Amino acid sequence: MSETRTDGGIRTVLAASSAGTLIEWYDFYIFGSLATVMSGAFFPKDNPTAALLSTLATFATGFVVRPFGALVFGRVGDMVGRKHAFLVTLLVMGFATTGIGLLPTWEQAGVLAPTLLVILRLLQGLAMGGEYGGAATYVAEHAPADRRGFWTSFIQTTATLGFLLSLGVILWCRTELGQAEFERWGWRIPFLLSVVLVLFSWFIRRRISESPAFLKMKASGRLSTNPLKETLTRPENLKTVAIALVGATAGQAVVWYTGQFYALYFLQTVLKIDFINANIAVAGGLILGTPAIVAAGALSDRIGRKPVILAGFVAALAAWFPIYRAMAAAAVVPGDPDMTGLMLLVAAQVAIVGLVYGPMAAFLVEMFPTRIRYTSMSLPYHLGNGLFGGLVPYIGTAMVANTGNMYAGLWYPMIVTAVSLVAGWFLLKDRTGVSLDD
Repeated sequence: MSETRTDGGIRTVLAASSAGTLIEWYDFYIFGSLATVMSGAFFPKDNPTAALLSTLATFATGFVVRPFGALVFGRVGDMVGRKHAFLVTLLVMGFATTGIGLLPTWEQAGVLAPTLLVILRLLQGLAMGGEYGGAATYVAEHAPADRRGFWTSFIQTTATLGFLLSLGVILWCRTELGQAEFERWGWRIPFLLSVVLVLFSWFIRRRISESPAFLKMKASGRLSTNPLKETLTRPENLKTVAIALVGATAGQAVVWYTGQFYALYFLQTVLKIDFINANIAVAGGLILGTPAIVAAGALSDRIGRKPVILAGFVAALAAWFPIYRAMAAAAVVPGDPDMTGLMLLVAAQVAIVGLVYGPMAAFLVEMFPTRIRYTSMSLPYHLGNGLFGGLVPYIGTAMVANTGNMYAGLWYPMIVTAVSLVAGWFLLKDRTGVSLDD
C-alpha cells in the first residue's frame, strides 16, 4: 500500500504531519532562540556568563530527556497507532510551552522559577522525543518507495522552519516592543502564542487516517506486544540502533546544531553582534539554505542515502573553520557587520546541514521493521540529537569562555562528526527504496 500512494495523497498526509511537527519544533526552539534574554529572567544577573551557561544547561535538559520520550511515545505508536501517538505529543508540547510563558521570574519567585522552568523543559523534551519519529514514520509509510527521500525531506525542513518561525516571531516582538519591554515581559509572547498554533494543528491532525503499513500489520495480527523490549533486547536490532547512532545521528546532530543554533550564539556572545542583527543574519541564512534539505533528500533517492550523508560530514569538517573565520571577519565592526556576508555564511552551513539531514528520516525508517519502527528509529535519532547535538551550544560557549579562543567551540562537533564519518563509512548499510511492508 505504501508503494502505490499517489502524489496527491502524500501531499495531504505531508501537510497534516508537517504542520504539527513544525509547531512542535517552534515550541522546542523558542527557548534556545531566547536564551540570551531568558538568562536574565530566570537566573541571578550578577554574573551574565554564568546565567547564560545555566540557561543553556536548562535548554540542554530538553535534549537529554528526548530519548525517554522516544521510548514512551514510540511504544504507543507501535502498539496503538502512529496518529494517536503524535496527537498526544502535540498536546503535551503545547501545555509545556504555554506554561513557560506564564512562569514567574527569579526576582518574583527565586529558585522556584528555574525549577519550574526545568520541569516544563523536560516535558517539552519528552513530547519532542515522541513527535519526530511518529511524523517521519507516518510520512515514509505513505510515500512511494522511489521518492521516499524526497517526501520525507519535507518533514526534515520542519526543524529548520520551526527555528526560523521562532526567530521571526521573536524579531517581530522585539521590534514592536523595544528592548526594555521585550526583556521585561515581551519574551513571553512567543511562548503564549503556542496555544493557538497547537490547537490549530491538533484539529488538522484529527482528520488524517492511520498509516497503511501499520493498518496492514494490525489486520494481520502481527503488531508487537512489547516494542520497547524488542528494540532493546534483540541483539540484531540493538546492534542496528547502535550503528545508526554512532554512524549517522550523532554526526547529523552536531552538524545541525553547529550550523544553526551555535551560529546564532557565536554571533551574539563571541562576535558581540546585537540581538536584532544576529537574528536577522541567521534567519536570512535559514531562508537561503533550507531548500538544500529537500534537494539532498531527492538526491538520495537517486544515488542512495549513505553517500549523501557521508558527503555532508566531509563538507562540515572541511568548511567549519573557514566559515567561522569568515564570520569573524564579516563582523569585525560589531555595530556595522557585513549582513549579506553573514547571511551567506550561515546559508552555507545550512546547505551542509541539508546533505546530512535531508535523507536522514528515510534512512532511519528503512533500517527497522514496521512492528517496532516508531520506537526503534526514534531511539538513535533522539540519542544522537539529545546527547550530542543538544550539548553543542553549551559545550561550545563554555569552551570559548574557558579558553579565550573564539574558535574553541568547534572542536567538539568536529570530533563527533569525524567519528560518525569513519563509523558510517564502514558500518552503515544503504537500504534506499526497500519495501516498508514487513
